[in-house]
Amino acid sequence: MKYPENELAQMVIASCVANHVNEVVISPGSRNAPLTIGFSQVSTMNTYSVVDERCAAFVALGMAQKTQKATAITCTSGSALLNYYPAVAEAYYGDIPLIVISADRPKHMIDVGDGQTIRQEGVFKNHILFEANLTVIQNDMDRAYNKLLLFKAIKIANEQKGPVHINVPFDEPLYNLVDNLLSYPVVEKPEPQLVNEKVLELKELESIVEIWNKATKKIVLIGVHQPSELLQIQIDYLLKDPSVLVLTETTSNINNKNVINSIDQFLAGLTEDDKNFYQPDILLSIGGLVVSKRIKQYFRTFKPKHHFVVHPTVGYDTFNCLTQHFKLSTELFFSQFFWLTKSVQSNFQSTGLAVKKLRKKAHQKYIDTVKYSDFKVFDLVNKSLPLQSVLQLSNSATVRYAQLFDIDDSISVFCNRGTSGIDGSTSTAIGYAMKSEKQVTLVTGDLGFLYDSNALWNNYIPANFRIVIVNNNGGGIFKILPGPKQTPALSYFETPHHLTAEHLAKMYGFEYLATTNVENTEKGLATFYEESKQPKILEVFTPSHSNDEVLKTYFEKFKA
Repeated sequence: MKYPENELAQMVIASCVANHVNEVVISPGSRNAPLTIGFSQVSTMNTYSVVDERCAAFVALGMAQKTQKATAITCTSGSALLNYYPAVAEAYYGDIPLIVISADRPKHMIDVGDGQTIRQEGVFKNHILFEANLTVIQNDMDRAYNKLLLFKAIKIANEQKGPVHINVPFDEPLYNLVDNLLSYPVVEKPEPQLVNEKVLELKELESIVEIWNKATKKIVLIGVHQPSELLQIQIDYLLKDPSVLVLTETTSNINNKNVINSIDQFLAGLTEDDKNFYQPDILLSIGGLVVSKRIKQYFRTFKPKHHFVVHPTVGYDTFNCLTQHFKLSTELFFSQFFWLTKSVQSNFQSTGLAVKKLRKKAHQKYIDTVKYSDFKVFDLVNKSLPLQSVLQLSNSATVRYAQLFDIDDSISVFCNRGTSGIDGSTSTAIGYAMKSEKQVTLVTGDLGFLYDSNALWNNYIPANFRIVIVNNNGGGIFKILPGPKQTPALSYFETPHHLTAEHLAKMYGFEYLATTNVENTEKGLATFYEESKQPKILEVFTPSHSNDEVLKTYFEKFKA
């Protein structure tokens, strides 16, 4: 094996090895050559070459989303680093461990007119947990300083679940090689622990328990959450209390027949009296960010008397009424909390579930008669998804449609809801699929797909990966939103294009099928998930002129 001669590169690589960072996505360049050479030669490293830095960062994010372990990305100096920013912001708000390792020029070469050079220090300062600006090694003090920064950066990424930035200045020569890799044993592999976070003091819990045990109307709102068997059991237990109504988002990965799993559907037909009735004494928010705009508007108007947030790092005051933030995992919180709570007699949950039953009946009636549209296609796709598989959703209209349907309990659901952008959904889904043994299906819109089409420029896409593109010829959500349609500039919001994925599929080696109605969409989906030697794309074309009216009519049905 040959390794880079550069000692600083060796230190970065050895620190990653010692701290069990085993996945590195590399984008090509010259300034990061010492890192590329070193990472690619370490037997314990899984390395991947992804040319487009924006895609590479989202691929790494998808990998980390699956493994829940820090994934590293490395690139050359200059503007290459800036292309990481969308994924860095998503990792920051999505609680995903990501280690950005950028090559840089030494300080004396910054702002002197040297090529491919920008001010890289502090470039992510608003959206990272820690920044390690390493220094060129000239003495033992530099070595100790760099070791400390590397240790802190990797530790923070893994423990606090977010992005960190390691900026590494390299002077030439960049390609000199040696036979051995230096050893920097930074940290021993930790022993498995049942609890590796700090438990709450009893006095911290008492502030909520006394209120909780007296309240007859309690709502638990669950946002983005990794699948968790323990949390599922805890929610099942929580629902034994008739004063508790649980609202779940599709991305919560929580399933129970006694939860409200389509929040917008539930809220759509409420009268003013109903809205007053469902104003809770206590709102307990758990998990990550929430998709439903309706629930945000509701709680900002009908504020709970107390709003408690459980999240390991940040407590968002989303509804402008935050009472207290408990900084720990949901599972550990409930493990302590349940010992102190008691059920309260109430008709709150039963009343809510009765409304849910009516909503589901109206929903099915509408599906049975609705014409061909985005709405109908989402129903068909949902019914076709293989059991025990993974569903990745792009943002904008796609994730909102998915919130309206009952997805099988065995299917895990993910979406980039940290910043809710369309820019990296395909890359993220591919990154997840690269580390998953399960069938992974991405459902996306045409704009989201085209925006991230370089995601297909990837040599590691599994043959069982599937993409369903709902092509309504533009950003259909801008017809759904009330504002853009009332302006003379709708085409600038919606951006109609008349493009298809057919030639992209051929270029990147995907099987491709297009459908245009219910019959051939059902037929295409019937064989879409069968074993193949290539990944597949199904592009479903829908009528852009009527999709918004179909969705508007759907919500009006609940008011009857």
